Amino acid sequence: MQLALSGEYDLLLLDWMLPGLSGIEICRQFRKEFHETPIIFLTAKDTLDETIFGLQSGANDYIKKPFHFEELLERIKVQLRPKSGDHSVFNLGPISLNTETHQVFKDQREIHLTQKEFALLEHLIRNKGKVCRRTRIIESVWDIHFDYDTGVIDVYINALRKKLLLSENENYIQTVRGVGYIAKEL
Repeated sequence: MQLALSGEYDLLLLDWMLPGLSGIEICRQFRKEFHETPIIFLTAKDTLDETIFGLQSGANDYIKKPFHFEELLERIKVQLRPKSGDHSVFNLGPISLNTETHQVFKDQREIHLTQKEFALLEHLIRNKGKVCRRTRIIESVWDIHFDYDTGVIDVYINALRKKLLLSENENYIQTVRGVGYIAKEL
């Protein structure tokens, strides 16, 4: 439950029958805090009533065991697919990031970023108002899924701040000491 409520996930895969707190209860509590994050149940509970109950508890999808891994991957892709009405332009104060044109502007002036700088800024802006942990950033932006020296993130954050010409009173990208970074409106 503690890991789920950290809010650092794009999607949750839950089993109904967990030791201690059930997947249903985790789903319900998670839903109170995170309305948009998709939840998929993977469970041996396979009656129609159980499926309906799982969906009514807040799950977006329900897969009965045994299942094919390919089907799970496709269902995950469906849940992570941009919803109609999702926009491609994200703003953080005077900074505007367009994911379709791969452009960044500050005060209507285009800022040229490398691919990794763009991906890092996009990750921070999409998670605006939430603390982005170093390990999550390295997984999301660099696609590295093992212990790694996350000091490289500091280098890229400094480069972003310089390229975006952020003054001291424009602290849109803030350091959370010992944890990571947060993009905040001022």
